[in-house]
Amino acid sequence: MQNDEYPDRPSKSARKRESQALQDLGEILIALPDALLAELPLPDALRAAVLEARRITSRGAQLRQRQYIGKLMRKLDAQPIREALRQHEERQRADARRFQRVEQWRDRLVREGEPALRELMAVVDNDAEADSTELTRLVTEARNEAAAGGTPRAARILFQRLRALLG
Repeated sequence: MQNDEYPDRPSKSARKRESQALQDLGEILIALPDALLAELPLPDALRAAVLEARRITSRGAQLRQRQYIGKLMRKLDAQPIREALRQHEERQRADARRFQRVEQWRDRLVREGEPALRELMAVVDNDAEADSTELTRLVTEARNEAAAGGTPRAARILFQRLRALLG
């Protein structure tokens, strides 16, 4: 039987690749935290199978359960699940970038002091004048702590204020 006879039908290799991709997606679902799994648009049978796979300790039984999850995945449109996972990953990357930006500002403020604080105030366009005096105090304390080699209490508080300020 040639594939030319059925031009609409994917090849056997393509079907196997898609089946393996769905089974891999099932593996990802098993490894997800409960909170994220609860947010995903999963049918009840698939959600129950994933939760059951987490409870199984026997290697053989786990393999069978994973294959069953793959079978359930082949019967549904996996695109909404993939899209939800992609959006979650994007949110995580955005959060990581925000966190790094706040860290960079904190480190720069501790390192450079007042010039960096003036630049930060120019970058932040909301009503941050009231925070300026507190930030100045925190930067001074964090610089003193860093110079003395003490615990970075002020740097932690500065980080929290910057996170609120930079959002």
